[in-house]
Amino acid sequence: MKHLTILVPDGQSDLSTLASIVGAYEIFARANKYKRENGEREVFRIELAGISKITEFDSGMINIKPQIHISSITKTHLIIVPPSLIRNYEKAGKGNRLLIDWIGERYKAGAEIASICTGAFILASAGLLEGKNCSTHWASEASFRKFFPNVKLHPEKLITDENGIYTNGGGYSFLNLVIYLIEKYFDRETAIFCSKIFQIELDRQSQSAFSIFTGQKSHGDEVVKKAQAYIEAHLEEKISVEHMCAKFSVGRRNFDRRFIRATGNTPLEYSQRVKIESAKKSFETCRKTINEVMYEVGYSDVKAFREVFKKVTGMSPLEYRSRYNKEA
Repeated sequence: MKHLTILVPDGQSDLSTLASIVGAYEIFARANKYKRENGEREVFRIELAGISKITEFDSGMINIKPQIHISSITKTHLIIVPPSLIRNYEKAGKGNRLLIDWIGERYKAGAEIASICTGAFILASAGLLEGKNCSTHWASEASFRKFFPNVKLHPEKLITDENGIYTNGGGYSFLNLVIYLIEKYFDRETAIFCSKIFQIELDRQSQSAFSIFTGQKSHGDEVVKKAQAYIEAHLEEKISVEHMCAKFSVGRRNFDRRFIRATGNTPLEYSQRVKIESAKKSFETCRKTINEVMYEVGYSDVKAFREVFKKVTGMSPLEYRSRYNKEA
């Protein structure tokens, strides 16, 4: 039987951390039970492991008592890392620095690691994501890029799977990660059963439709900030990068480099994201046609608008409007 460790961080967490711990434990336990009911062996021995004897959540309203201290686990096959408020190793509390170091040691010893939502910050702090692909909550994209510029972040992806490291998107999408792991460690049949019991959509690939683009503005490049403000104030216009370079008296190559460094996007990508975010709000709240919305955000070619919209959201404009607008 394999060993599954579900970590309980030493504070620096919130209620979504608690939900991920409890949810992962329950679904894996149900998958084990399904195997027993069909005359097969359980796949995992599951343990909650932590640093403290008791961890408080929401000012002590709810407590979790880890079953075992991490120092007692020398061999485990899979580690679940729940969401965390830790943003880098230096800012981690003493207990969580021990936990981060332990994760790195266990990975070197052969364990696979799965992070939920902002748990990716813990993996990155442990040095496990350098040069690797990774996802996290879309709202944490700017912060993650700032602290870990050498990680290949894909905030549109729901799940990444690389070299025994799994990461996933935000919020309760951890349910999709758990089903994904059950299929890998158990089988497809058990994953389908659990998806039906817990009513979790199978094979979800993207979190793009849920993201809200606000743009990275916590940087010190005043030229880029002015360019961002200009783009956002002229949604209905088709603004060329050359026009902005001339307007702000900066060379194209230098402008592109500074814009990417400050925002994580090229000027063109930023303009597209701002326009599509505005289009999304229109589709959610009004009865305008796709063409009307398209013109309002500066597109005149329906095919181009659809392609960019699907690239950003993972859905066509019509699909998006149908999902998020009741009146439509």
